[in-house]
Amino acid sequence: MLSTTASNLYWMSRYLERAENLARMLEVSYSLSLMPQDDHGNGLDELAMPLIITGTLDEYLEQHGEMHAERMLNFFGLDANNPASIYCCLQAARTNAHAVRGRITADMWENINASWLEVRDIAQQGIARYGISHFCEWVKERSHLFRGATFGTIMRGEAYRFIRLGTFIERADNTLRLLDARYELLGEDIDEIEGRSARSYYQWTALLRALSSFEAFAEIYRGSPGARKVSELLLLRTEVPRSLRSCTEELYSMLTSLPGDNGRPAQRLAAELEARLRYTTIDEVLDEGLHTWLNDLILLIRELGQAIHSSYLEVA
Repeated sequence: MLSTTASNLYWMSRYLERAENLARMLEVSYSLSLMPQDDHGNGLDELAMPLIITGTLDEYLEQHGEMHAERMLNFFGLDANNPASIYCCLQAARTNAHAVRGRITADMWENINASWLEVRDIAQQGIARYGISHFCEWVKERSHLFRGATFGTIMRGEAYRFIRLGTFIERADNTLRLLDARYELLGEDIDEIEGRSARSYYQWTALLRALSSFEAFAEIYRGSPGARKVSELLLLRTEVPRSLRSCTEELYSMLTSLPGDNGRPAQRLAAELEARLRYTTIDEVLDEGLHTWLNDLILLIRELGQAIHSSYLEVA
């Protein structure tokens, strides 16, 4: 497969997964901002969290001067001038899909094109009028429909593998960043208060719901969610679809099934990452320090993404 084609497929799925992840991030911050606040902050502080995680807080403040709920929601969700907005991610996904129209199925193209046409109509209304919860659910639904169309209609060839690589690189990075942001917000002494703090309970529950893992948590663990249990679930439980370990297993599987020797650096990194997670316990993670461990893994995921790019996506 031509590297330009592989790149378009990879980034098509990556941008679509990013749009879904941004919607999940926005949804959890918005819901927590509506809760009664304590001495730790206010609703606007909570709404700023997606901007902090995505590194767009300075850009927002430069344009708008101060935190304002409706302006922030439109900036993060529907601002065509913000490259990190959900709107721009869907636009980029559609552009990449159009470039490889002949390599994806009609169902896939119709879904992603319809999503782009719909988000343009939503942008005309504004996010407050459309409804923030409604908007976030719509973004997730469109992503789910595209993923279902992909899984159900495309041949299991190289195109499929590059689409999956883009999805799971983006998902792994998002899981790490969301978990790190919540942990930092609650503080390093969270284990001393988990199970006794209402704030702790709702923060961790919101994170689990944002990553569609609340039901899995309730099935696997007893008691209230806290740093240890939630971190183990989202990092090391292979049966949880959005966990880091589940993502790395998929990445390793896709990379090792691609033909040729060009991808050996990426395959080696994926194998090392998969083995590290397979033989790591949550006690080892917490002993090292969850924030330190998460940032180390964020860098490794970035390194793996760069290796995939240099191995397969760069034009020779």
